[in-house]
Amino acid sequence: MPRLNRYLYTLGCLFSAVLHADSQWPENLVADGIPEIPAALRSEVVRYLEFRTASFQDWHPRRREILISTRFAETLQLHQVKWPEGDRRQLTFQPEPVFGALFQPMTGESIVFSQDSGGGEFFQIYRLDPADGRLALLTDGKSRNTDPRWSRDGRRLAYASTRRNGRDTDIYVIDPAHPESDRRLAELSGGGWSVSDWSPDGAQLLVQSYVSINESSLYLMDAARGDLRLVVPANGRKASYAGGRFTQDGKSALVVTDAGGEFRSLATVDLSSGLLAPFGPSPAGDVEDFGLSPDGRKLAYFVNEIGFSALHIVDFPSGRTWSVPRLPMGVATGLRWHPNSRDLGFSLSSAKSPSDVYSIDARRGTLTRWTASETGGVSPARYVEPELVRLKSSDGLALSGFLYRPDPRRFPGPRPVLVSIHGGPEGQSRPIFQARWNYLLDQLGVAILYPNVRGSAGFGKTFLTLDNSLHREDSVKDIGAYLDWIATQPSLDSRRVAAYGGSYGGFMVLASMAMHGDRLRCGIDVVGISNFISFLENTQDYRRDLRRAEYGDERIPEVAAYLRRVSPMSHVSEIRRPLLVVQGKNDPRVPVSEAEQMVKAIRGQGGTVAYLMAKDEGHGFQKKKNSDAMFLVLSQFLQEHLLR
Repeated sequence: MPRLNRYLYTLGCLFSAVLHADSQWPENLVADGIPEIPAALRSEVVRYLEFRTASFQDWHPRRREILISTRFAETLQLHQVKWPEGDRRQLTFQPEPVFGALFQPMTGESIVFSQDSGGGEFFQIYRLDPADGRLALLTDGKSRNTDPRWSRDGRRLAYASTRRNGRDTDIYVIDPAHPESDRRLAELSGGGWSVSDWSPDGAQLLVQSYVSINESSLYLMDAARGDLRLVVPANGRKASYAGGRFTQDGKSALVVTDAGGEFRSLATVDLSSGLLAPFGPSPAGDVEDFGLSPDGRKLAYFVNEIGFSALHIVDFPSGRTWSVPRLPMGVATGLRWHPNSRDLGFSLSSAKSPSDVYSIDARRGTLTRWTASETGGVSPARYVEPELVRLKSSDGLALSGFLYRPDPRRFPGPRPVLVSIHGGPEGQSRPIFQARWNYLLDQLGVAILYPNVRGSAGFGKTFLTLDNSLHREDSVKDIGAYLDWIATQPSLDSRRVAAYGGSYGGFMVLASMAMHGDRLRCGIDVVGISNFISFLENTQDYRRDLRRAEYGDERIPEVAAYLRRVSPMSHVSEIRRPLLVVQGKNDPRVPVSEAEQMVKAIRGQGGTVAYLMAKDEGHGFQKKKNSDAMFLVLSQFLQEHLLR
């Protein structure tokens, strides 16, 4: 204990929950095959761990004030900000992260938010009284409850829940001021149901049924009886429909759909006939977030243009374009209008800045920054802007990605490369803040390449399906094309390349270690799938059919045989380079058994594998102490196996 106290004094308590000086890890972490982290490394990394982010949650309905989530201790909590770059008043003080907060829409006298326990994603919905900090649990405390939506008058909240049987997602309605009013409005089949919007008169709900990223439907539901009527697709043709919002008259809705082309674009749908009509010009990428102003006269939306977010504001329904200020180059999320129909709030993350909150005055065309998150004392000028890279896979398919290069003046010569593969698989690597990864760029001189293999979002619906079912292995072959490209770059060292990935990206790491192992120095698998058959058997019930739509139905013999063949567990003997496996014990998506069977199998054949597991985390690490510990382990692993 005296040694621990000296470390706490030296490091200002930053790592008190991460490591004990005598190499004993805290009880919540299992560190198997991981050597002691040197004090010098901890001291060197600390600045890159002390960044913050801020995410826009909602506008106060009566005042020009915002609700954000940010972290001042271990987890993201709710804060209220009364003016741009003003003090952040903390509203929640929970041990677990807080998500998806919304003010009561008429008075703002209460807030509803979601929270799980230990990363298990069995979200519960709470009501918070900001005046006195009192919390009330609105859901059952056990099931998964998602997508709460206020009615326009603020008297009812609709949400989706697996309460009935843990597999199917039903729709519930509650008056948050009277929790005893909670009732199941409709029993539904399947795990992909969610509430999109309330009609202006509160008589109907727009409800979405999600099958896969390429297939969903939109329904009207009677808010009193629960009767359900299909709106789109009226013709029965498969397409994606998302983000349904009622127009001001309640007779039509705005949606984002790929029914008319490769990319997701805006459309209006007549709710009586199901007639779909495109709105505005065809975008150069996917429309990914939109909002209709409360007065129904202005429509704002973001378009994903080669990974960057481009904002558009137009008159509705004329389509006349409004002038908007230029945004920092980055990725924007969480778009929401103030009830005054003038101020538009959102979050934006860029290579030079953590996620922060901004607003636009649509009348004046001015941009206002509400938060300025800290970066641990590291000057943003040191952060690297990414460059877009383009290449072709072995079958001629055009691929792209983002490359972050270390400063060549400080790190001359060919640089080692970390290939960081996104999850999903329907994810997309985009140019956002690098957070802890800036340590690798700024101190170790490691280049980071973010590939977008086939199956990635943002490149059209055809590209999105190219890895489905019996084509899963084609995306792993794409990694070989990126390795070929690295070998053509004089500034990159093709002899020193490591692979990193989380979730589906973790599978890609394991599969790449088998397929391209002679070209990789080491790999880092975070909550990755090691065997598709056992994954589909053990993932949570409400997810199973949703994942079968992407990976294939293992109950079909031909599909099962293919999934076994491409699973990393079938190629353990080919994984001969050092591997780091990271896992959360409570992961509802990729169960901890996926990690443990891979660790056991590799060790069984004499391979080198280190294993870090958090007992209080799920699908990725959310708590700061755990994320810091993981990055320290990762940094040491790369210095040992990639840089030396």
